[in-house]
Amino acid sequence: MSDTPTLKLLRIDSRKDNIRQAMDQLRHRLSPQGNVVSQAGRRRTIEIFGEPLTPAQVVERICRDVAEQGLPAVLDYSARIDRAELSADTIRVGADELVEAHRGADPELLAAVRSVAERIREFQEAILHKDVRVERPGGYLAQRYRPLRRVGICVPGGAAAYPSSVLMTAVPAQVAGVEQLAVVAPPTEFGSYNRDLLATCHELGVDEVYRLGGAQAVAALAYGVEGVPRVDKIVGPGNLFVALAKRQVYGEVDIDSIAGPSEVVVIVDRSTRPKYTAYDLMAQAEHAPGASILIGWEEDVLEAAVAQIGRELAQVERGELARQSLEDFGAIILARDEDEACRLTDEIAPEHLHIATENAEALAERIHYAGAMFLGNFTPVALGDYAAGPSHVLPTSGTARFASGLSSNDFLRTNSILHFDREGMTAMARDVEVLATKEGLTAHRASVTVRKEEA
Repeated sequence: MSDTPTLKLLRIDSRKDNIRQAMDQLRHRLSPQGNVVSQAGRRRTIEIFGEPLTPAQVVERICRDVAEQGLPAVLDYSARIDRAELSADTIRVGADELVEAHRGADPELLAAVRSVAERIREFQEAILHKDVRVERPGGYLAQRYRPLRRVGICVPGGAAAYPSSVLMTAVPAQVAGVEQLAVVAPPTEFGSYNRDLLATCHELGVDEVYRLGGAQAVAALAYGVEGVPRVDKIVGPGNLFVALAKRQVYGEVDIDSIAGPSEVVVIVDRSTRPKYTAYDLMAQAEHAPGASILIGWEEDVLEAAVAQIGRELAQVERGELARQSLEDFGAIILARDEDEACRLTDEIAPEHLHIATENAEALAERIHYAGAMFLGNFTPVALGDYAAGPSHVLPTSGTARFASGLSSNDFLRTNSILHFDREGMTAMARDVEVLATKEGLTAHRASVTVRKEEA
């Protein structure tokens, strides 16, 4: 008899269950609403702030204090929350530290960074918006794209180090032509004290790295404090407090998204190997939390995948975390057929969609909403997370219905240009006069008329 505990996954049968209700409940638990606090989190909040604030209230207070007090507030919160004693002289990683980290880095890591950066550049350059000019009688119209001047990049550093997040944010920004990149990472062994992370920054030519994390890092970037000039846009992943802080400062700066935990939907049929499926689901679950949802229309295929997960969890380092995440945020959905599987996927609008079926490309044409699609049995999500070219910063929590993944184009701002001579203006003048008259904006009308009538 096996000692492996049974995996208790949520099972949803489209023939008898209310799938929308079940998925809404699941997504609500993962979404960055700012009101869900663990007992440990509540105790820690009281310890720091003296009262049981929600995460949203915590972030509002931190951002307000940083906006009003500047660097002293940033340093105070770093000491109270991160237990990091920093000063104006130590919040920025020194140039010598970056060089030393790069000099001592694993050559294999640096080779991988170079290889991945080149793939990202190739793809991001291919999709980069180009200036457009449209000729009209007597003039022309143009759309012009110019890079943002200064961008802040958030890199997580709580449970693991993420050089990949530097690659997937900094390289698209560099392709767009952004001049200044400021990386913030928590003052932890996995964050701004992590030598692999620092070596990656140096390899990419990013020399501005700050030992700041959480809401105080986002606020410092957004408002600007002593030693940390304000940015135009903040991008990159982070925990709930980072997501809420980005929402708080939006309008002062642009942001990429308000992201929740990682999520994947995997669609399978009889051509899908259970072992592949097991690792596809476990890969998202090991983010802990991470939503892993399996959809298929053949019950025995789904059950084979679940059984395989139970056998494979013991083979990965974060197996117990992945198990807990699967049981808390995972689901197995039995659809009636392919059509329903596609419809359900569109309703979920997942961050990652892996269509691991024999006819993956055909199914992809029938699904409209996903942050990124991975087609076939040999395109695991990890290829997108680490190496392929598109950024792994993607819309979560169903926002793929209207949002897109980060790309080089998100680091451009655009403006239109109009240029006409008298003939060109006169050709459109009557339309302007009619519409301006209807709207009661007579000065608008006259600004055209006086030019048309002038000898």
